[in-house]
Parts: sequence; C-alpha cells; structure tokens
Amino acid sequence: MKRTRVISYSIAIVILLILAVVYFGNRKNTTQKDAFQSELKTKGKLTIGLEGTYAPYSYRKNGKLTGFEVEMGRAVAKKMGVKADFVPTKWDSLVAGLGSQKYDVVINNISETPARKKVYKFSNPYIYSRYALITPKNSQISHLKDISGKKFAEGTGTNNEQVAKKYHAKLVSSGDFSTTLSLLRTGRADGTINAAEAWYAYKKDNATDGLEYKDLSSEIDPVKVSAMFNKKDPKTRAKFNKALAAIRKDGTLKKLSIKYFGADITKENN
Repeated sequence: MKRTRVISYSIAIVILLILAVVYFGNRKNTTQKDAFQSELKTKGKLTIGLEGTYAPYSYRKNGKLTGFEVEMGRAVAKKMGVKADFVPTKWDSLVAGLGSQKYDVVINNISETPARKKVYKFSNPYIYSRYALITPKNSQISHLKDISGKKFAEGTGTNNEQVAKKYHAKLVSSGDFSTTLSLLRTGRADGTINAAEAWYAYKKDNATDGLEYKDLSSEIDPVKVSAMFNKKDPKTRAKFNKALAAIRKDGTLKKLSIKYFGADITKENN
C-alpha cells in the first residue's frame, strides 16, 4: 500500500513539473511576443515609412500605392504576424521621421552609409541596385570621369548624389525620377546618376526620346539596399530579418524582383 502511494506521489510530481514547464514556457513566449509588440508604433502593425513617388520601388498606380518595396513590405509584415501600414513621406523628412519614431522602419531604396550607421540600424540587404548614367542624347558624357564640373540632377541625401559628388559634379536638387528626366530634357541638367531599375521601370510606360542610358556596372559596384531601423528597436529589426530570410527562401523576393525590375536583382552577383 505504501509503495502504491509513493508511486502515485511520484507520478503527481512529474505531472506538476510538466505543467510548470509548459506554463512558464508559454509565459516566456507570451512575454517575448508582448515585448516585440510594445516596440512597434502601433500594436499589430508594422508602420513603414516610404516616399511612394519612385517607381518601381514605391509609387501610385490609379491612386493606389504599389511597387516592389510595397509588396515586399506586406510580405515581410505577414511573416512577422502583423499588418503593413504605409506612411508616404517626402524624402527630406523621411529619415528624420524614423528618429522621432513616426514609423517602425523605412523601406525606401536606402543603403547603409557611415553617417547613417552612427544613428540607425539596417536589415540584411534585400536587393543590389546597379547604377546608371543618364544623359541627353549625343552627350559627351560617357563615363564617371566625364561628369566633373557638369550639372547633375540628384535627390538630396541619396546614394546617387554621393556618387555625383565624389566625381565632382555640380549638384542640382531634384525630387522624383520624372522631374530629374525633365531637367535633362530642358537643359537644366547635363545628366543624372540613378538606379538602372528606375530607368527600366520608367521606360515601360513612358517615352525616352532624347535621352541616353549607360550601364555603370563596370565602373562602380552595386548598392546593397536595406531597410532602416531606429537603434531603440532591436527586436523589430531581428523579426524583420527573419521574415526577410523566409520570403527569400520561399521565392517571393525573387518573384517580386522579376515582376518590377524584369530581372532577379536580389543577389549580389547575377
């Protein structure tokens, strides 16, 4: 009889230990989830800052926000278990908005630079953007070495501007890609350093008469494009990277790249 009681007590203790492990395990997972949710600007949403004016990355078609980074943002948010909430913002105040926690992440064809790295954190790269030299036809500008002293239309604070500045071009401030090309057509700029993908996307629906495109792959390495985060949000960045790896593995990222760029530019070496 005593032996039976001992066995019964032992079984009861084992059951209690199992229940305790399950309880505290679930509690830990819940706590971790809540900690992540509390990091987000709005619970259940990944708030994404972008321009919404730069095809094919993010732009409006028939009044609706679309583009590679828009669809990628939705796919990543879904893997993270939240919904994507986009906040279109002009470039001049886009990065500052992240510092003031206006949104959780900026997804806007941005790369890591020494200056940005001091203030922000970056995700793993999701595409590798190739540079292009765009000029009026019959221009004498054919290489980066030729742009010194020439007027180049570039977005303030962009990678394109940094390249033009490095090669001593005279900078002409420009907003979106269409405006930049207009400056070239009207003679207010001699050229622009821009993304090859932007040119191909524009060319699909617009005439490029009077303009000339030159690939700069042999002169300058592609840009590693990443999402940018506030340093105060390490869990959000970690979740984002995990979700990004998942959509890369399942082919979603490649599919979106081909859809919007006409090629797979999600790999550094194609």
